[in-house]
Amino acid sequence: MYLLCLLFKISYQKMSYNLFLLAFALGIGGGFQYGLQVSVVNSPAEYIKSFIHETWVRRYGFSATEELITLMWSFIVSVYSIGGLLGALSAGYLSVRFGRKKTMLLANIPAVLGAALMGLSRLCGSFEMIIAGRLFSGMGVGLGLNIHLMFAGECAPRNLRGLLAITASTAIALGKFTGFALGLREVLGVDALWPVLMAAHAVPALVQLLTLPFFPDSPRYLLIDKKDKEGCIKAVKQLWGDGDHMAEIDDMLAEQEAIHGERAKSVCDLFRDQTVRWQLITLFLVVSCMQFIGINVVYFYAYNVFIKAGIPHAQTHYVSLGIGITEILTTIVSGSLIERAGRKTLLWKSHTIMALVLGLLTVTLSLQDAFSWVPYCSVALIFIFIMSFGIGPAGVSCSLPTEIFLQSYRPAAYVLNGASNWIQLFILGLLFPFIVESLGSFCFIIFLIYCLSVAIFVFLVMPETKGKTMLQVTEEFNRLNYRGKKRQTALQQTNCSVMTVTRL
Repeated sequence: MYLLCLLFKISYQKMSYNLFLLAFALGIGGGFQYGLQVSVVNSPAEYIKSFIHETWVRRYGFSATEELITLMWSFIVSVYSIGGLLGALSAGYLSVRFGRKKTMLLANIPAVLGAALMGLSRLCGSFEMIIAGRLFSGMGVGLGLNIHLMFAGECAPRNLRGLLAITASTAIALGKFTGFALGLREVLGVDALWPVLMAAHAVPALVQLLTLPFFPDSPRYLLIDKKDKEGCIKAVKQLWGDGDHMAEIDDMLAEQEAIHGERAKSVCDLFRDQTVRWQLITLFLVVSCMQFIGINVVYFYAYNVFIKAGIPHAQTHYVSLGIGITEILTTIVSGSLIERAGRKTLLWKSHTIMALVLGLLTVTLSLQDAFSWVPYCSVALIFIFIMSFGIGPAGVSCSLPTEIFLQSYRPAAYVLNGASNWIQLFILGLLFPFIVESLGSFCFIIFLIYCLSVAIFVFLVMPETKGKTMLQVTEEFNRLNYRGKKRQTALQQTNCSVMTVTRL
């Protein structure tokens, strides 16, 4: 995570390096875990299917049908999303009850348990252990990823909020790259080592268990939720250094005053409360529905396009490494731009580019066999799409839930966001083969419509959050949430809350 700081020389030399060490400790057990487990499962697919077949014959004395083995493998893949959904749904309660730090540490318990089950499955001759291991691993990632994003956003000062949140996106990209690399035949992608490959995520879980206890909990959680001013000041000094951070602490006090000691809200409160109506709409359209951008569909077609362009089928695994490196680099570029260009600009421009690319891909994939040069155009478009995704939604969406919701609504917002993404991942995983079979490359039109709609919404409606306090962002949304006299009353109440706060 230091690379983001060193490459772009943003003016935070006085900031304590502990903040970026915390970003590493959070990332290794949060975003990195997610990226690793998503990418690592494809490499041993044939070996695990063979293991299921052998186990079935040994138990029952006859071979399982090809359809049954495929069904078992599909369940192994999809049960991970079910676990992720369960973990995401528990993030709100646990993060308020035990704090961000303790909940993040708890997320490693199902991760280690899942790794142990999958690592020992072959030795025990049980493919059911793989299913249980994937479920537990999904629970750990679903919980850990939500807390990672929340924790990182709450620990950053205003001028680094976007950058620190993007380290989560970088961690996911690094996890994917690591999963691709471990899955190579030269590393762990062979029949004898697939249990080790499936259990590899135990290592980052153990690293986080050893490193995260040395860091404090979120300063915002300590001050606003726990009413612990001394703990907040101590955490701020440890993470940000010994400089003058009174303005940031005043912002936290103003936010505490604005919510009037309200308890943490539920997901139902999000839907009922008019004061967060447009925050909810923004969260759902821009962040929670990111699966409809079509990045997984582009990956699906990428390998066929690369083969058409002349890359041997045996070398496509190495192309995955190239895609992984591209993702890492684009998140770093996003880190250099987010505090300069702003969230709004990056989002609407990147979604516009992705919509254009999807439209062009629909054409080039339809003409894939018509002209010899068309596959090369498709390759270029795929990399442009991946870069636009990394610079825009993949990076910016990490900071938005923290920035557009006050402390009392933030846990519920992350629960809704996480649950929506896991449900979409599960549904698209089931329906995607049928969509491709029915529509072919024209399935990109569905995702094109979404990208274009989000670009228009962000450009016309969504306020800019760069460099603003949580209350200033709330004021911007109040102009949308209220009309006429009600709006003026809301703005006056918010401004009054800001002015009544005195320095600590």
